[in-house]
Amino acid sequence: MQASPSTLTAEQGAIDKITRRFVPLLIVCYFVSYLDKVNVGFAALSMNSALGITAAQFGFGAGIFFATYCIFEVPSNLALARFGARRWLARIMITWGIVSAGTAFITGATGFYVMRSILGACEAGFFPGIIYFLTLWFPPQYRARMIGYFMVAIPLSSLIGAPLSGLLLRLDAFGLHGWQWLFILEALPAIVLGVVLLIWLTDRPEQAKWLTDAERGWIASQMREEALRRDEAGVAPRGSMLTAFIDPRVLALVVVYFGTTALHQTMSFWLPQIVKGFGLSNTQTGFVTAIPYLTGAIGMVLFGRHSDRHAERKWHAAIALVLATAGFAASAVFDEPVARLTSFAVASLGVFGALPVFWSLPSAFLDQRKAAGGIAYINCLGSLSGLFAPWLIGVIRQETGSFQGGLLSVTGMSLIALLVLLALPLAHATPRGSMRPAPLHGK
Repeated sequence: MQASPSTLTAEQGAIDKITRRFVPLLIVCYFVSYLDKVNVGFAALSMNSALGITAAQFGFGAGIFFATYCIFEVPSNLALARFGARRWLARIMITWGIVSAGTAFITGATGFYVMRSILGACEAGFFPGIIYFLTLWFPPQYRARMIGYFMVAIPLSSLIGAPLSGLLLRLDAFGLHGWQWLFILEALPAIVLGVVLLIWLTDRPEQAKWLTDAERGWIASQMREEALRRDEAGVAPRGSMLTAFIDPRVLALVVVYFGTTALHQTMSFWLPQIVKGFGLSNTQTGFVTAIPYLTGAIGMVLFGRHSDRHAERKWHAAIALVLATAGFAASAVFDEPVARLTSFAVASLGVFGALPVFWSLPSAFLDQRKAAGGIAYINCLGSLSGLFAPWLIGVIRQETGSFQGGLLSVTGMSLIALLVLLALPLAHATPRGSMRPAPLHGK
């Protein structure tokens, strides 16, 4: 059915305004928060030897973040749904920044474990909170690309942050070493942005005075249509939040996300040390480590846009996971630096290409009432790979002196994720017969 000119005007006006108001700010916020989470991988180049932290201790400390992250993830996202994204996301960023800066003053492995644990508790709910926030503002035909634009901050944080972190490691001043300045200086923007979120965000479309009545009406109509399609298709889990948590499709998405993030977290925490093993300086390591994240940023935007254009999710995510799995398998086989780096570039293209498409899947069958808890639940359990994978690689490397066994292990996790995704009974997040694919509007 062809939309009327007035409807198209309201649609384009709403999407343009919402995109300009929220997406650039959220990209910057996630850029900073993600950088604060993974800069420990660069700090380790100097911190580990300075504090006597072994490879296994580092892997455990890097991963223990995800234990407390998991514990507080669902309660945090439910609190966001109750108190509003504006206040809750601001709280997360401010406390996150304070704790991240405090990591500069640890004196050994025990302090490292404690600060990483507190950091996980503070950060819990930030990512799924923003995903939930975006589902309130963007109808399904726009979600994959908008999530992709937002999540491009992940590879960008490493693309830009890797060289920056490498340079900061050279900074020794006022009695502090480079790895300490890295934690402090990269944490300060999080505190500032927390205050900005408190001022700038609007919790829901009906509260947005900066939209016209027609634009607010169009968003409301789209959300009603989405809920109606779910009801007619009978795909939404009935009953309490618990029924959503034990829904086989939700559990399958947990497995898929676990395998995908196993690759992702391995790159975040261990790629700097793998690249350092090429015989490079800390500064050179920073610039070379950034290369795979460039392909990741490209993959994230391309897969998200193409998925929206064709109103298809499952096979886009599957193709991306094939690239990610193949790239990681190759990185374990090749020892030559250029070949190994190229393998990681292919893997990064797939890993980051899969993420925005993946996060369009839960809203295909979870209504708004269950989406806040369901998205956090998937992110919570799936992110436990961040606890397991870095620790496993550290242990295997400490025992064998090589990264090969660890890389093959996480490749196996990705392969399982791919097989589960292929078996998942989801084809289209936006049914072709019920809604036209969204125009790209050049965005």
